[in-house]
Amino acid sequence: MTTSTLIFSVLVFALVVVLSLAALSQWLPNPGRDRLARLTANRPDQTEDLSAWQRAQTRLLSALLWFGPWAAGLSGGEGSTPSALRLRFGHAGWRSPMALQIYFISKTVLTLLLPILAWGAMETQAWATENTLRMALVIFAAALGYYLPDVLLNWRIQRRQLALSHAFPDALDLLRLCVQAGLGLDAAIDRVGREMRHARPELSEEFALTGLALRGGSSRADALRNLSQRVGLKDIDAMVSMLIQADRFGTSVSESLAVHAEALRTQRRLRAEEAGAKLPVKLLIPLIFCVFPSLLTVLLGPVVVTLAREFVQTV
Repeated sequence: MTTSTLIFSVLVFALVVVLSLAALSQWLPNPGRDRLARLTANRPDQTEDLSAWQRAQTRLLSALLWFGPWAAGLSGGEGSTPSALRLRFGHAGWRSPMALQIYFISKTVLTLLLPILAWGAMETQAWATENTLRMALVIFAAALGYYLPDVLLNWRIQRRQLALSHAFPDALDLLRLCVQAGLGLDAAIDRVGREMRHARPELSEEFALTGLALRGGSSRADALRNLSQRVGLKDIDAMVSMLIQADRFGTSVSESLAVHAEALRTQRRLRAEEAGAKLPVKLLIPLIFCVFPSLLTVLLGPVVVTLAREFVQTV
């Protein structure tokens, strides 16, 4: 048996196992799903009032709910992993209950689908005939399908945290002004969140969730810790620690915010100076490989042409 035949057999076996697990998860009795089906059976049918796109979304959601539990089990969704993943999804701003299942489903489907597509592309094209090259491409496609959701999730986290870090200094100044104007800290957080709804929607959403937690009966310390955990930024962690200490020891919140705002401005200035100091080193490579050859061509080109003509005439 050749290596290519062995790899193809393994892929087919993995696909059969996945389909078998899906069929077993559908056919085995599930008391929770049966109770949900009995509850929804008594409700009037509203699918006729929905558009075609809404009906397609409903069917896709039901398919994901059916496909999700065993995909999470195959992808290692047990133990402490879901807690860490939910925290990362919170950093990305994806708080839907379906986000974790879609993540596991995408990892499972892409890990199986991309190698099969790569194998099919190599079978239809004659450019990959060596077994070693085929094996390397199949393994690369499987690794790409497995790590692609992680890459997208990390990109989303970095993008959202960058937006939050840009919005945080303005929010801190507004929070300090509201507290100095006489508002309490809870009311100030709610007011700043509403005022920044259009300019900074990410931070407004986080402040709105904190306000809901405070109105729902959570203590101020717990609500602020949850805010710090959801965001995952060092600046907000420092602000939360400062506010908790000010609330615990009875110090002035406005003075604490003023001191923290000044320290934050100092850190921003130091970061700007550091970025400015790194700029000449970063510009060195494009100057050497892009600007310098063009400059030499413009300056020495006429001289080279003139010397070439003189040598031709003398010869």
